Amino acid sequence: MILSGRGVTAVLGPTNTGKTHFAIERMISHGTGIIGLPLRLLAREVYTRVVERVGLSQVALITGEERISPPGARFSVCTVEALPRDTKVGFVAIDEIQLASDLERGHIFTDRLLHLRGREETLLLGSGTMKPILQQLLPGIVVVERPRLSQLFYAGQKKITRLPQRTAIVAFSADEVYAIAELIRRQRGGAAVVLGALSPRTRNAQVGLYQEGDVEYLVATDAIGMGLNLDVDHVAFAQDRKFDGYQFRNLNPSELGQIAGRAGRHLKDGTFGVTGRVSPFDNEMVERLESHHFDAVKVLQWRTADFDFSSLDALRRSLEATPKIAGLTKALPAIDQQALETLVRYPEIRDLATKPERVQKLWEACALPDYRRITPAQHAELISSLFSDLARYGTVNENFMAEQVMRADRTDGEIDTLSARIAQIRTWTYVSNRPGWLADPTHWQEKTREIEDRLSDALHDRLTKRFVDRRTSVLMKRLRENAMLEAEISVNGDVFVEGHHVGQLAGFRFTMAVGTEGPDAKAIQTAAQKALSLEFEARAARIHASGNNDLALSSDGLVRWMGEPVGRLIGADHVMHPRVILLADEQLTGNARDHVVARIERFVNHHISTVLKPLDDLSRAEDLQGLAKGLAFQLVENLGVLFRRDVSDDVKSLDQESRASIRRYGVRFGAYHIFVPSLLKPAPAELITLLWALKNDGMEKPGYGDLIPVLAAGRTSVVTDPTYERMFYKLAGFRFLGKRAVRIDILERLADIIRPLLQWKPGQAARPEGAYDGRRFTATTAMLSILGATPDDMEEILKGLGYRADSVTEEEAQAHLGQQDGASATIAAKGEPATAETSNTDAVEGGTDAPPAVEEASTPSEAAVAAGAVATDVASEDKPVETAGTEPSGEPAVSQDADVAEPKPVLLWRPGGRSDNQRGERAPNANKGRGRRNDAEAQGERRRDGQPSKQGDRDDNRGGHGKRGERPDRKPFGDQRPKRNEKGQPNRFDSKPVRKEKPLDPDSPFAKLAALKEQMKK
Repeated sequence: MILSGRGVTAVLGPTNTGKTHFAIERMISHGTGIIGLPLRLLAREVYTRVVERVGLSQVALITGEERISPPGARFSVCTVEALPRDTKVGFVAIDEIQLASDLERGHIFTDRLLHLRGREETLLLGSGTMKPILQQLLPGIVVVERPRLSQLFYAGQKKITRLPQRTAIVAFSADEVYAIAELIRRQRGGAAVVLGALSPRTRNAQVGLYQEGDVEYLVATDAIGMGLNLDVDHVAFAQDRKFDGYQFRNLNPSELGQIAGRAGRHLKDGTFGVTGRVSPFDNEMVERLESHHFDAVKVLQWRTADFDFSSLDALRRSLEATPKIAGLTKALPAIDQQALETLVRYPEIRDLATKPERVQKLWEACALPDYRRITPAQHAELISSLFSDLARYGTVNENFMAEQVMRADRTDGEIDTLSARIAQIRTWTYVSNRPGWLADPTHWQEKTREIEDRLSDALHDRLTKRFVDRRTSVLMKRLRENAMLEAEISVNGDVFVEGHHVGQLAGFRFTMAVGTEGPDAKAIQTAAQKALSLEFEARAARIHASGNNDLALSSDGLVRWMGEPVGRLIGADHVMHPRVILLADEQLTGNARDHVVARIERFVNHHISTVLKPLDDLSRAEDLQGLAKGLAFQLVENLGVLFRRDVSDDVKSLDQESRASIRRYGVRFGAYHIFVPSLLKPAPAELITLLWALKNDGMEKPGYGDLIPVLAAGRTSVVTDPTYERMFYKLAGFRFLGKRAVRIDILERLADIIRPLLQWKPGQAARPEGAYDGRRFTATTAMLSILGATPDDMEEILKGLGYRADSVTEEEAQAHLGQQDGASATIAAKGEPATAETSNTDAVEGGTDAPPAVEEASTPSEAAVAAGAVATDVASEDKPVETAGTEPSGEPAVSQDADVAEPKPVLLWRPGGRSDNQRGERAPNANKGRGRRNDAEAQGERRRDGQPSKQGDRDDNRGGHGKRGERPDRKPFGDQRPKRNEKGQPNRFDSKPVRKEKPLDPDSPFAKLAALKEQMKK
């Protein structure tokens, strides 16, 4: 084989030397010409450029999958595989000839550059590394070396998120490309994607996104190194290893230089570097890439072009031929040869391929590209089906063709699904463009082209949606054009820049939308703030002129205007006057900011003074003096509720005029609390809870706000939650009593029910339900009803209020009550009037407020109730007080742990006293044999406790057993001097002298008890 380079010019040099442009100019200067390019995508680009110069009718495009052949076309643009081996055109050019050393496709480039010649001129375009081998193989060739138009510099290693704009990021697997593109979209707005597996239409659309400035980043495989003209300023290698069809290997310097050379176009310098997990290049590699000095290509891949089609075996032997010229090496079996080796083992193929024409047709079928990247066996099966039709019928079965095409004609699915369909339809596009393979090739060429275009557009749409933020891309394009971005705000606060949603304006605070933190974030925010400055002023004017109905204070401490937060409350020195923090961006300044703050403060003050009007009035009361003013101050500080035990001394010292003056502000003096009933409603309670929480950092404490719905539901009591802050119960109007919390006003109603039971005295007519012996009572259904409690709950509540329980058997209780009811019936039969002690129960502050003159009535029983509350209210805040003690008769109290089979005792409740603890600790038999004496002692103690010690006590402990000055209708027991025991010590029940009382009824049990006592003394 004798080769010659006469008439052949090799234009060699690195990237960005204008070689392709030079070839186009030379071709159109001839009458006819043809140019071969390495990629269908690049062929499409060059075809478009030639059409723009000479017209559509003068240019043909011929690739494996596409054929545009106008009649009389003078110029042809082809892929190298589609170049003919012989031609009569005047000009021939082959681009990227360094691919002749490629293991997979190199033999095709080698064949064309060795044999294809133009009648007038032949140009070979490629890298400078081809100079020695070309001079060796083609003696007489003219080599023209062109310098790079711009310089290339190494920029080192950078994170992907720190790469500059107009960067191409190179990886060598689809998964890696997609992962990088996804990261770029999240961090920088989006990226275009270029893969070798994409259809030319999809790749063109993706490149268009980048070229037109919709995105600033391109993520691609080494496909961009094959002549794609892109405006790339920086190339970053995210991988430096690839699979070449046979093995994974590192890219050689020449391949790195081919890709890095895409940076910098025309006279603009470019940079390259590494990113991701790629190690920085060493100094030697950097120098070679910057200076474009690479190892020369020593051998070219070669395969014979003289095929022997006489038989299958002859064809196989011809493919095994080796080159006879130095510098060429036998290529590894390509896809077509691999398919042939598989098919010759099929008996049906051997039976069909018996003639040279059929052997040649089989070899043409084996040239079908494996677009789907399937296994060689699967690819051979498809070729076998096609060849069988061609051998038997002369054309491919169109029913089979239609079925395969229909399977690919769907645009649903994601990126991988659409890519697989495009690969499938490209296979049938190739079939439709094979001469003589189909009966109606034009129909199928149009059909497959239409489906491929539709699938390509769908794939481009999926890629764009997944890897490109369209809002960011449009904004960045406008920024590059130095255009003033237009911003507007909708009625619901959505902020738009150039028609794209960029954030939300809530009140006076602007929040950027998710995804606007990329490189354009500052410009977007600037444009948005320009519109916001005017909106802030307008909103400030509106809120300054707005009514109180437009503002609201929520339970989280936020002040909202038209539903949007504009302020937040924080605690201050005074619980009723919290501070206001304005929630606004810095763009709200000057008078506008001052007006907004002043308006919010006015609303907050008005809201508190309206909802908590009684407290506000008390804090401003000028008619209160002395102790009354001090009590009002304590009520305000404690947000409307005081435990009476905490201020008992002050209450006792108040005169009637002072009490009346405080009561005029809605304050009620109850048996257990001093409180304002109007504040025990959901709205005031919610505001009170908020004010306390602001003052005491209670917003995050457990139970905040959880009790207000209970109050709003009308519940009179609720089971307590031990995890809740206990103060929240009081703020919501509940009294914490161990396992249950009861509403304060309900407790006062309970006091109203208990009071007449303790006022009733034995010997009086009409014993009230629940009364027992004048100093003790039993729980009634009326008490359970108002509390909404069970008997066990009732026991817990009464203990928490300071009452103590004595237990008797049910038989004893029935016998005692029967005796009392019999005495009452006797009195009623005689027609004796009831004593004054049973009247005027409404004079007690626990019930309906009485006129001042009546309110001053003080009775012994009320004093005992107050004393019991003082002794036990503290204990009820921590834990329920356990009941322990003995019966007045000397019998031990019934234990709560008693056997369930025993009859349940009857609990007799009495106001607790200071001596209850000591009395409760006595041994069970301590009073054995002294039942009558203890009973008498108890009677004496009750009488002594009933003596008011001073006027203040009478003022404080009112509403007891009768009007002021009246005494129980009973006689004293014996001598008023202190009794002494056998040792000469005073008895423990020693008391003060009592006032002279009315004589007892001789038929009353008290008279009989006194007579029995006199007998015992004798």
